Amino acid sequence: MDKVAVVILNWNGCEMLRSFLPSVVSCSETEGAVVYVADNGSTDASVQLVRKDFPMVRLILLDKNRGFADGYNEALRQVDAEYVVLLNSDVEVTRHWLRPLLDYMDAHPEVAACQPKLLSWRDKTAFEYAGAAGGFIDRYGYPFCRGRIMGVVEKDEGQYDSPVPVFWATGAALFIRLKDYWEAGGLDGRFFAHMEEIDLCWRLRARGRLLMCVPQSVVYHVGAATLKKENPRKTYLNFRNNLLMLYKNLPAGELNGVMRVRWLLDQVAALFFLLKGQWDNACAVWRARREFRRIRPSFHSSREENEKKSCESVIPERAAYSILVRYYLMGKKRFSDL
Repeated sequence: MDKVAVVILNWNGCEMLRSFLPSVVSCSETEGAVVYVADNGSTDASVQLVRKDFPMVRLILLDKNRGFADGYNEALRQVDAEYVVLLNSDVEVTRHWLRPLLDYMDAHPEVAACQPKLLSWRDKTAFEYAGAAGGFIDRYGYPFCRGRIMGVVEKDEGQYDSPVPVFWATGAALFIRLKDYWEAGGLDGRFFAHMEEIDLCWRLRARGRLLMCVPQSVVYHVGAATLKKENPRKTYLNFRNNLLMLYKNLPAGELNGVMRVRWLLDQVAALFFLLKGQWDNACAVWRARREFRRIRPSFHSSREENEKKSCESVIPERAAYSILVRYYLMGKKRFSDL
């Protein structure tokens, strides 16, 4: 069994691999980690590139694009390691990036998973949108981070350099015990992509396991969330999967109340898209809600299992307030202001 396996899920990302795989190989192998590329049925030259230029990297070939969630599930069934790192192909790692994460996990068996500090590859003085210095969630399912509230991304001035418990660790660089991953059921393949790591972390946290950000480890993520106009497919998956995550994981006493508020908030979101002239995104919100209603019964058994295995009635890292109220009505734009 390997100690640490760094697993990069790739789909038609040849140029990303060409740019970022060298740093992963050079900075991970020195720490004794094994690097894998799990190819999600790419049709570009990704596999040929890895075979030719990175013969030390272990290849896992999947038969088709299974999405982020099931792609990792299939790949990790072929990995034998104590710890695995789910690492995006657009992440540049730094020297000794694994050491603080590994040392922390070895010293804290109560912790199931952790993440490094994520900074922007395009502006290395700023946090990166999708993870920053650790993820949290509000009462109604809206995620936010130390270093990123809604669309406001802070500069990294060392203000979040202490390790802290978080509600979710980013899927862009998720360091997790493989045993915990499988005991919680892995990523939910029905999500395909988006919100699946938050759903997994919620299950882990509700079952008494901890999640951490260890900012002594630093990586740089390209990402795209703040740089591109909203994509209707992404909007659809984010809204649908967020509703599914809430349905699967909310305590029984909160479910109906939270879902009623979310119906209203989703209509407001669709209206904002319309006011911005983004008809496709407004339709994506409505389509996501229709699909959620259609497939919700198939998630009932998952909800029952989560309720049965949960041992945490209150999760401290899940905010009791609405981040939308704090941000839009109270003007709180930084995590430290919350």
